[in-house]
Amino acid sequence: MMLKNPATKYTAFPPVRLDDRQWPERAITRAPVWMSTDLRDGNQALFEPMNVERKMRMFKRLCAIGMKEIEVAFPSASQTDFDFVRKLIEERHIPGDVTIEVLAPAREPLIRRTFEALKDVRRAIVHIYNATSRPFREIVFGMDKSEVIEMAVSAVRLVRRLCEEYPESEWALEYSPETFTATELDFALEVCDAATEAWGASPERKIILNLPTTVEMATPNIYADQIEWMHRHLARRDSVIISLHPHNDRGTAVAAAELGLMAGADRVEGCLFGNGERTGNVDLVTLALNLYTQGIWPGLDFSDINAVARDVEHCTQLPIHPRQPYVGDLVFTAFSGSHQDAIKKGFAQRRAGELWNLPYLPIDPADLGRSYESVIRINSQSGKGGVAYLLETEYGVAMPRRLQVEFSGEVQRHTDEHGGEMEAADVWALFSRTYLENQTPIRYVEHHLFEEGRAQGIRLTVRKNGETHLLTGKGNGPIDAAVHALGTLGIAVQVRSYEEKAMGKGEDAKACAFMELMLADGDRECYGVGMDANIVTASIRALVSGVNRLS
Repeated sequence: MMLKNPATKYTAFPPVRLDDRQWPERAITRAPVWMSTDLRDGNQALFEPMNVERKMRMFKRLCAIGMKEIEVAFPSASQTDFDFVRKLIEERHIPGDVTIEVLAPAREPLIRRTFEALKDVRRAIVHIYNATSRPFREIVFGMDKSEVIEMAVSAVRLVRRLCEEYPESEWALEYSPETFTATELDFALEVCDAATEAWGASPERKIILNLPTTVEMATPNIYADQIEWMHRHLARRDSVIISLHPHNDRGTAVAAAELGLMAGADRVEGCLFGNGERTGNVDLVTLALNLYTQGIWPGLDFSDINAVARDVEHCTQLPIHPRQPYVGDLVFTAFSGSHQDAIKKGFAQRRAGELWNLPYLPIDPADLGRSYESVIRINSQSGKGGVAYLLETEYGVAMPRRLQVEFSGEVQRHTDEHGGEMEAADVWALFSRTYLENQTPIRYVEHHLFEEGRAQGIRLTVRKNGETHLLTGKGNGPIDAAVHALGTLGIAVQVRSYEEKAMGKGEDAKACAFMELMLADGDRECYGVGMDANIVTASIRALVSGVNRLS
């Protein structure tokens, strides 16, 4: 079944008349005021809302990462939310630099109930709202514009009176014209200006005007236009904090928030990792770390992002997608061979103190408390760069480039046959079986060197097909002598290249020898690898390893 012609059912959202828009020429230069809605908007979106234990764990995590404004509940909606606010206040769980926020509809009984929950609070933001768009005015509430304005103004005046009744607490007001993005801009302005006047807003006693994408209805640039238009037309702009509350119905909440900040907003509301009704609130972690990668300190600490993720998963009972930006288990993991090769080269050339500029890694995983161990993992799509990176970082084996190519073929065959991915230990086990443990048909036993004039002599003991052979050879060095010794057994090879590298340091250091061989009467080449505390022994083991692989 095909989709129907959308033109018969949907229409494009109209653009905003803003011919001299300024936001496209601006850049974000500082972090906004952050406000977490995890405990309210995020919580009401859960199939199983958080219990008190999970609410408290989430609250403490939000405080730990540096969130200074936290919407903790909708206290007039349920006894559970009411009791949680009382618990925070009565048991003194709220840090001195943290302000809690609570939500209430613009209805008198619910606003009064909200203030009951806030008794004795040190400082709080009371957030009230009413829907302002035409469908809500006409379909849901049956109100005209004047009635909608009166509803907002009456609620603001009530909040102001109740604040005056509790002078021992410090109060702030947030007003939301719910469904702002679907509201005619001139009417949204009229409602917001009326609320600002009713609050008596001043530069010393500001009002927070939250302009939400209650439902994301258009492209992010249109939201930015709406925010800039309001920013430029609001009365008492110096007495207003413009707050954004983007939802993610179109999948562009992060972009909408970023453009909204460029358009003049001061504050952003959202959830860690983007939980929330329908497709979620804007993802505050992504927003904050996007700023971080541009050299802007976000004011939120995600240096142990795994701990944050585990707390959020526990509290929400929702899994974080493995490819979620910055936090997913696989976001710093490359399976692609070309990606792995580029990352390996980037790490090899990086110098301490330099600006971060690694291929495919927009942020240093270490800044988030993530290790480099999972940056490169091996599956059937992997290439030589990833294989080489794992062996070098985990086991100290720095393979020559042609050996990287050769061994990556072995890995490819293994993953094609067995499927899945290979951990570092799996790659090492395959490397050992291929190069270090292969003793058929020749097994090295021992050797002794001797000098004969200007030549180097060797007595080499090997076993072939169960029989022990003592071979003697001479050459211009130990390797050449060992090649000639094997020739007496009918094994004719040529050494095409040879490298040796140290593994480790001090008394525990080993030598690793890499030898590229070719049959004397053929064109087939392969590598042998040998390891030993003695470099000559490592070299002979590499020679025997290569011979066995050519056999």
